[in-house]
Amino acid sequence: MNIEFINGGVTAPKGFLASGVHCGIRKNKTKKDLALIFCETECDVAAVYTQNLVYGAPITVTRNNIADGKARAVICNSGIANTCNADGVEKAEMMCELAAKELNIKPTDFVVASTGVIGQPIDIEPIKKGMPQLVKELSADGSDSAAQAIMTTDTVKKEFAVEFTLGGKKCKIGAISKGSGMIHPNMATMLGFITTDANISSNMLKKALLEAVKDSFNMLSVDGDTSTNDTVAVLASGLCENERIESENEDYFIFLSALNSICEKLVKLMAKDGEGATKLVECQVSGAKTVEIAKTCAKAVICSSLVKAAMFGADANWGRILCALGYSGADIDVNKVDVSFKSKGGEIAVCKNGAGIEFSEEIAKYVLVEDEIFIIVSLNDGEATATAYGCDLTYDYVKINGDYRT
Repeated sequence: MNIEFINGGVTAPKGFLASGVHCGIRKNKTKKDLALIFCETECDVAAVYTQNLVYGAPITVTRNNIADGKARAVICNSGIANTCNADGVEKAEMMCELAAKELNIKPTDFVVASTGVIGQPIDIEPIKKGMPQLVKELSADGSDSAAQAIMTTDTVKKEFAVEFTLGGKKCKIGAISKGSGMIHPNMATMLGFITTDANISSNMLKKALLEAVKDSFNMLSVDGDTSTNDTVAVLASGLCENERIESENEDYFIFLSALNSICEKLVKLMAKDGEGATKLVECQVSGAKTVEIAKTCAKAVICSSLVKAAMFGADANWGRILCALGYSGADIDVNKVDVSFKSKGGEIAVCKNGAGIEFSEEIAKYVLVEDEIFIIVSLNDGEATATAYGCDLTYDYVKINGDYRT
């Protein structure tokens, strides 16, 4: 199986166009705030959403729109979340109606999303005024603009695409996402829009998406806060003309592997771009009795504020890692646990069988000053493994969130 990363983002697959403009939702005129992804044909669609009981009005509208497993476009604004507003559903539906009128399609053909400040009403006028330009700028090179338009506190755009083969046909998956703060399992932890020209039913698309997020988005945490608007949606145009995937056959697993690859790339970039972050931190757990135990342990370490702060300070404070494992609730024998740190600077063991071992603080510091750190945990109690993704906790996280609204 050959999966190759290529350029193009969400417009790499056949049939898709995208655009992004500044319409006036955000005060900063240099920041795009309205994005559109459009397909020339009807797509099979699937989506997953936040598990927060407080969720944005766009999620309600999207759920209704794609209940039939079909969609043609994605419309998304940044700056205002359209959450906890009495007229939220009405405004989300209006976004769909405005875009549908310009594109000459049905309002129910849309996945709609919003991201930004919670609790402030969204002004539909800037969206209404900006819609003609947004549609006019749709292009096969528009993924970059769309990726920029969905960013909030992100410092870098998240955009990837892959190419692979299904039944002798070249197929592609493209994706953009945003996510920097309020990121925590479980699903979706951010906004992500995925396109593909693979021919796959909506049922199998949903199955693949649920499977892909288990080891990617659901293993990501920046700050322990699960947002209200998180949505990941995937649209399949079918234009690569492979034999339609309607069961868990060989082509399904090839598609799933490609989807996993792109989701992992997005997750790592989101973790590294966490609010105020200076480092990507991965916790790799091996030797667990079950995958669930491995995942629970990995996430406990990644979510620990004390571990995150230690990574910021390049402090090999391994006791905080054992502490997190101890309160994780996982069925482990703490007297079997080994811990080491790894990066481009090397690897150093710091704990064996649940107890400290002699190590050089100087070498440990050299390992931990890098911008990508691996915390290696061996439970020595089975064969299951898991990886969780996060970042360090810095002074800037507080600065960013202390006055985010004002």
